[in-house]
Amino acid sequence: MVFWIFGYGSLVWNPGFEYDEKMIGYIKDYKRVFDLACIDHRGTPEHPARTCTLEESEGAICWGAVYCVRGGPEKEKKAMEYLERRECEYDSKTLVDFYMDEDSAQPALAGVIVFTSTPDKVNNKYYLGPAPLEEMAWQIATAHGPCGNNREYIFKMEKALYDIDHEDDYIIELANEVRKVLEIVGAGIQKEKELLGSSHIPLKTQTSPVKIFSLPEASAVAVAADS
Repeated sequence: MVFWIFGYGSLVWNPGFEYDEKMIGYIKDYKRVFDLACIDHRGTPEHPARTCTLEESEGAICWGAVYCVRGGPEKEKKAMEYLERRECEYDSKTLVDFYMDEDSAQPALAGVIVFTSTPDKVNNKYYLGPAPLEEMAWQIATAHGPCGNNREYIFKMEKALYDIDHEDDYIIELANEVRKVLEIVGAGIQKEKELLGSSHIPLKTQTSPVKIFSLPEASAVAVAADS
């Protein structure tokens, strides 16, 4: 078989698998949201990261990149197995129409695969749900995992959409809120360093200046004088 996969998150800038064709375009009636937990890449079970998923929204469009994999069963199987491991937080594969031209009524491709997640905290352990912008920004600014930190993810997402000339206002707003948090955290760290640097607490026991004694038939030995 030949399959097409639509990427709207990190797949836009880092597909990570061998593909034969790439096109920029969009899908309809979906929007990006940062409502999904990541506990093994850019977060941990104790401090999960927030990553992109899709939310159904009538009239919305979501720009991204579509990739074609062809070349025989083995190549296609390898690509899909990689994607399923990487996108393990996404519990569904949805088939969508893919469009390239704005205002187009006819899709360029039909039956394109996109990884989605069930918006249900009971049946989907990775679903975090929506939260206030400031709360999400604090979580994204401070989460990190084996593959890097969460803030890098949203900043790369912001840049990737800029590079394909289809920025997402939601991503820009959230990324800017993360920057505000980082400024606050950075200012706090700097203040703490200044406070630590300006204070001096003497040690309870200090070593007296070292004196050098010449001992017969031995080399010079450094001995600390008694206090």
